[in-house]
Amino acid sequence: MVLPGVQALLGFQLVAVFNGGFRATLSHREQLVHLAAILLVVTSVAIVMAPAAIHRMREPMSVSSGFVRLSSRLLMLGMIPLAIGMTADVYLVARIVSSSTIVATGAAIIAIAAFFVLWLFIPLRAKLD
Repeated sequence: MVLPGVQALLGFQLVAVFNGGFRATLSHREQLVHLAAILLVVTSVAIVMAPAAIHRMREPMSVSSGFVRLSSRLLMLGMIPLAIGMTADVYLVARIVSSSTIVATGAAIIAIAAFFVLWLFIPLRAKLD
């Protein structure tokens, strides 16, 4: 479920660079922030896709409990660079829309807080039957 969304996000990130307003609207530092966000999302894609490669190479005809554990760990690991990359993009979009670094910083704080609560705090506290 995560992979298609991450891949779509990466596509939008890459297209933004070729938009005419990219250089005109973002400072050089902000363009570097966007590059860092792209690299973080690429890292996330690689981590999230790793279980497929591992499965095809190591256990093509079966699924072991060890593979399921590894896949779960890789998926959770891949969410870290994804959250950071998306937060950086939220900052940039908010900065462009609002023309304010204060508003952009607030938006980024809200984004990272949402990721922390929804992807870490609630799952760790949830009681599953």
